[in-house]
Amino acid sequence: MTDPLLSVSGLKKYYPVTRGVLGRVAGQVRAVDDVSFDVGPGETLGLVGESGCGKTTVGRAILRLTPPTSGTVHFAGRDLASLPEREMRKLRKDLQIVFQDPYSSLNPRLRVADILGEALEVHGITKGEATEARVKELLRRVGLPPTWTYRYPHEFSGGQRQRIGIARAIATGPKLVVCDEAVSALDVSIQAQILNLLVDLREDLGLSYLFIAHDLSVVRHVSHRIAVMYLGQIVELAATEQLFTAPAHPYTRALLASIPRAMPGGGPRRLVLAGDVPSPLNPPSGCRFHTRCPAAVERCPRVDPAAVEVEPGHTVRCVHAEGLHGEGWARELDARIARATAAREAESSGVTARAPELPKRPAPGPRPRRERPSRRPEPRARSPKPLAIAALVLGFLLVAHAVNRVRKHLAAERALAALARELDARATITGDYPGSLSDLGYRLYPIFEGGRPVDPWGNPFRYRSPGSEGRAYDLGSTGPDGVPSRDDLGHLPVEGD
Repeated sequence: MTDPLLSVSGLKKYYPVTRGVLGRVAGQVRAVDDVSFDVGPGETLGLVGESGCGKTTVGRAILRLTPPTSGTVHFAGRDLASLPEREMRKLRKDLQIVFQDPYSSLNPRLRVADILGEALEVHGITKGEATEARVKELLRRVGLPPTWTYRYPHEFSGGQRQRIGIARAIATGPKLVVCDEAVSALDVSIQAQILNLLVDLREDLGLSYLFIAHDLSVVRHVSHRIAVMYLGQIVELAATEQLFTAPAHPYTRALLASIPRAMPGGGPRRLVLAGDVPSPLNPPSGCRFHTRCPAAVERCPRVDPAAVEVEPGHTVRCVHAEGLHGEGWARELDARIARATAAREAESSGVTARAPELPKRPAPGPRPRRERPSRRPEPRARSPKPLAIAALVLGFLLVAHAVNRVRKHLAAERALAALARELDARATITGDYPGSLSDLGYRLYPIFEGGRPVDPWGNPFRYRSPGSEGRAYDLGSTGPDGVPSRDDLGHLPVEGD
């Protein structure tokens, strides 16, 4: 076997969980925990598993988009995990990625010519007119017309955008491409076209793929080997046909049994896993799958199984596979899993079917006196709701009253200002101002809406009636002469303010 292009050994990626103001580390989220595999030149390795098992984190850690916590990643004989950033930048053109979402992976402000030409010019592959020619060639290779180079991403459909993302990935002539759920966001018919395109590019350009997906039928179509992940670990790794014909791990068997089939009853019995996926913040002890495994035995919670090679190129992490190798391993493994599953089902059915023990009948004797419950209703606490409503209504009335007073005062100020402007205009023409406020009484009275007239500062207007012998009355009040008329107000001197 030739030397692998990519060799991953003991890769780990932990995310610290901090608490408190000082950022104290309270735990670690083990997104990837001790992952190892190889990818050869021109080979496609499929990486499958449930959502949240760490597939995408593995791909991003290999490309140093997310720095790994520990482990080694050897690419073409160089350890990417410990490589300086300057040297890593030189290898970027050999390591590319196709992202999952074609709508967010392309810059909406750049045209296709700029999106594809940027990588070419940054790595010094082409310049000027050669860049434009290279961009048109890339579009033609991925099945798009070369005349679309000056369009923006919003003018394309989802499948066309993903073709542009693939063209950007192969623009620099890479050796390894990480396809992170490259077809999961597309329709089924478009998925087939993109998968066929990836296979053709692999054959024409000699590319190696790390194909991350959760659809086993898609992975089977493009992959030479498949690695199954569960909760940050690879539990089984085998060639594609070996994995589909003789799955070894119970989790792999459950995944294969969950594939939809056109003909009911045409495959193995569907396995329904119990429980939920444990949290990577606090993974189970021993085998991480034992909390959901239908064939778990007593050793599973205590022993973390190592990877066992049951046949050349087929490794599995399971206690049932220990000691198996060579011909007949599949039959022996099936027998072990069947016995463990039957024992577990019998134990669980025995526990549920056991009749509950009835309490023993007490010996005859004096019958205890039963205390009658009191019929007196318990006093209920008075609800504070009516008091709150009353306080709310009272507060609303007070606010409304205050607002009304302010509104009247503001209206009076505007009316007085208008009257002052009118008097200034009249004095400009006639040169005569009123002699006293009593001369303006007939104008001031309507300003305050016929009520007790006060100025905006609360001071009442006062007047003297001709027959009142010097007695003063508030403007608008009822005196011996009644409410003064407009003519009377023109000759009444004002007393006080």
